[in-house]
Amino acid sequence: MAEVKEIRPGVAIVIFNKEGEVLLQKRADVNLWGIPSGHVEPGETVKNAAIREILEETGLQVKILRLIGVYSDPSSQVFQYPDGRVTHFVTCCFQAKVIGGELSVISSETLDLRYFPCDRLPANILKMHPHWLTDALTPTAQSFIR
Repeated sequence: MAEVKEIRPGVAIVIFNKEGEVLLQKRADVNLWGIPSGHVEPGETVKNAAIREILEETGLQVKILRLIGVYSDPSSQVFQYPDGRVTHFVTCCFQAKVIGGELSVISSETLDLRYFPCDRLPANILKMHPHWLTDALTPTAQSFIR
């Protein structure tokens, strides 16, 4: 892997439906499934970034319920894009609930959106996302720092 040249703040948003399934997004940039996620823009809070990213990528309006964790370990948070860029992400992962909108592929960043049972995730999923989901499913009042 090439040398890390940038560090970026990111957000990820875990959403469960009434059946307890988790919403995953098939990303156009890497053709892999993952928890909807994105970047924090300059001047934006991480909470507002999470709400914006979900709306832009899924058409859903959400309310943030809790901070699941903050993830910065280079072993899982360094990501190489197909164009060769290597980025170290510090990701705040939130749990949210849907309060409006309609689930639809409205972004060129998204190939598909689907709810999956938590014990039957697709094989082609981003490497760190099952860890985030495990933390989301862990009953604790404290957030994880990993």
